Amino acid sequence: MSSIGKRNMKNSLRVLLLLIVGAAVAATAGFAANVATPEYKLSAAFKIGGDGGWDYATLHHGVLYVTRVTHTMAIDVSTGKVVADIYGQKRSHGVALVPDAHRGFISDGGSGSVLIFDLKSHAVLGSVPAADDADGIIYDRASNRVLVMCGDAHKLVAIAPDVNPNGGQPAASVDLGGSPEFAVADEKGKVYVNIADKDEVAVVDTKAMKVVARWPTAPGMRPTGMSMDRATRRLFIGCRNKHLIVMNADDGKIVADLPIGAFVDATAFRDGLAFASCGDGTLTIIREVSPDKFEVAQVLKTELGARTMAVDPTGVMIYLPTADLTFPAGSNPEHPRPVPVPETFRILVVTP
Repeated sequence: MSSIGKRNMKNSLRVLLLLIVGAAVAATAGFAANVATPEYKLSAAFKIGGDGGWDYATLHHGVLYVTRVTHTMAIDVSTGKVVADIYGQKRSHGVALVPDAHRGFISDGGSGSVLIFDLKSHAVLGSVPAADDADGIIYDRASNRVLVMCGDAHKLVAIAPDVNPNGGQPAASVDLGGSPEFAVADEKGKVYVNIADKDEVAVVDTKAMKVVARWPTAPGMRPTGMSMDRATRRLFIGCRNKHLIVMNADDGKIVADLPIGAFVDATAFRDGLAFASCGDGTLTIIREVSPDKFEVAQVLKTELGARTMAVDPTGVMIYLPTADLTFPAGSNPEHPRPVPVPETFRILVVTP
């Protein structure tokens, strides 16, 4: 064969090889896209019992903390058994945990205070005043403060983890200019707070302890649940008009608007998936295609009332508190006030 013929053959083989490699890469990419989102299902329920309602759920090292109005339950999720019951609240809402301080903090809207307990023994250590309607509560690692969203007072109250639980006072408070619901920290010095009655997100600089920006959530109205993908700096804001808003945490730009169920109270983000738990008995699962592209992957039927949740760090297990509910005659269908049936409280377990 001539040198020209050999050269043509080598070129043809090179092109063929490139085509084969390209096809293999394309096939792999398509396969990855198809299997990226697992199908979730309702797999179990822990029967807990007891009277009263519930609010936020917080998971830490296999223990699920759920507020129950006058007390807070600690549940071992490996067994479904209650390992502790922390009493002493008038209207508990949420739990924030600070492992380095060996303490837990429970917001009590009825007394406008925060109850402090020992994270190992679950013994009550005391309480610190906050403000009226102490509700959502988180720990911000950047400022090393427990932050309490106080709805009726329109304030964010900051508490040092090592505060004296008997006579100590908050470290600072911030006027939010509206009624806060929940918040999320970027762990770099900013905290984002849903202002439910203003349909906006207030951005708080936790070093200066002041509001530095206000961003509208429209078309989302009455924002409640909030979470964050800190890697891409995207906020996931659950709104009561059945919208999940995805917002850029750097400039407030809304990059996506997705449909969810009614009465959302929590959102979560883990490993490329966003979750929105809704009181109408649905869990919407959203896949992050790219930082600015999202799509609904699944709408799972859970149970009526399962509006809050805790998601484990890997996104594999999801825990949703609920109970059998009755609706008193004359309840407003727009703002229903269901009454839990005694001894029916349970934790739903959702898995892939």
